[in-house]
Amino acid sequence: MNRKYRKTVIAGNWKMNQLNSGVKHFLEELKEVAPKTRNCDVVLCTPAVMIQTMVKAGRDCRVAAGGQDVSTHEKGAFTGEISADMLADIGAKYCIVGHSERREYHHETDAQVNEKAKALLSRGIAPIICVGESLDQREKDLTVSYIAYQVRAALAGIDGAQVRRCVIAYEPIWAIGTGKTATSDQAQEVCCAIRAEIRKLYGARIARAVSILYGGSMNAKNAAELLSMPDIDGGLIGGASLKPADFATIIAATAQE
Repeated sequence: MNRKYRKTVIAGNWKMNQLNSGVKHFLEELKEVAPKTRNCDVVLCTPAVMIQTMVKAGRDCRVAAGGQDVSTHEKGAFTGEISADMLADIGAKYCIVGHSERREYHHETDAQVNEKAKALLSRGIAPIICVGESLDQREKDLTVSYIAYQVRAALAGIDGAQVRRCVIAYEPIWAIGTGKTATSDQAQEVCCAIRAEIRKLYGARIARAVSILYGGSMNAKNAAELLSMPDIDGGLIGGASLKPADFATIIAATAQE
């Protein structure tokens, strides 16, 4: 982490878990065990039906609400879709785009990820843009080149001022929900490469202002080591964000220098 130039972000991704009725209880538990002094922005990206409850209940424990996806469309006959306007209207501050599960199960393309990021930025919501490689790509030594392409595609047509508001999350596909985790050195190598790609596109000042998260099974046990890396500015947390004590431990790990 380098708090001199950029903010640290700990973002939980609840995926399709929890219930709206349990949000307040979860946050009450989190408030009891989380550090009183925060060294990071804390976000919980929930299913859309929970966002308003998260906004209201999260104020007391300084947790921002985030979405898990957004439509590329502004409005219209798109049943089941949720627009950036709608997310902004109910108080979402962040939103995940391009998660590997969206890419795999819904065949989401890099062009769609780019459109979604632009839609969010136009409504003042920070996109958490996910990039990551498969095990096959890693074994063929394609990790850095493939992720550099994903970064370029996701940021196409987005100006430097807007890029400062983006968050990039490196989530190696082979480490999501598997219990496997990239070593801290592996994660740092890729996060450093992401920053280098942003530097090529926008210059050093903007590159060092962008927060880059690690999103491959960060948990209470490995968070401190991963967060000690200079180019890892936080985490996109899956399973551990569903457990108040574990999530609080990860938040506390951001206190290290």
